[in-house]
Amino acid sequence: MDNRALDPPVLMARFTLELIRAGTVDLPICFRQHVVIMSEVLLETPRRSSRVFKRVLVSAEGKNTMGRKFRESCQTIVINAHGALLYLKAELAIGAMVVLSNPFTQEDQECRVVFIGDDVEKGQRVGVEFLSPAPHFWGVDFTPPADWLQHKYDVPSEHKSN
Repeated sequence: MDNRALDPPVLMARFTLELIRAGTVDLPICFRQHVVIMSEVLLETPRRSSRVFKRVLVSAEGKNTMGRKFRESCQTIVINAHGALLYLKAELAIGAMVVLSNPFTQEDQECRVVFIGDDVEKGQRVGVEFLSPAPHFWGVDFTPPADWLQHKYDVPSEHKSN
């Protein structure tokens, strides 16, 4: 697991988003108190791998918010080496476990739900993170071009893991 996911600002931002989604906080007050921390986390935390806007048909299975098993065919919106954003009909909660099956690569991958987005005609936008790295799950090469590796990014000391 990425050590940055346990940094206090990241945890606070995730917790705040959960409170907002659950409707348990006064949004204007919460927004004023946490917008600075959340924007710092979102803007300063570099991505672990490139995003690729690609539609991939996969199968998802797990348990919905009612504890009932589900299995459905779905499609991705965005993929990367560490997970995806996809459309799902099943109602899920942050932290729910899902197994994705890719018929093209014939691989299965255990995932954790890390984002619940808008509900649209195709389903709810759901962000999942692989429990273990799976760079070949999608059948896409996520290796950055050589010129991308030439630049070193200076990470502020408070965001470096010890």
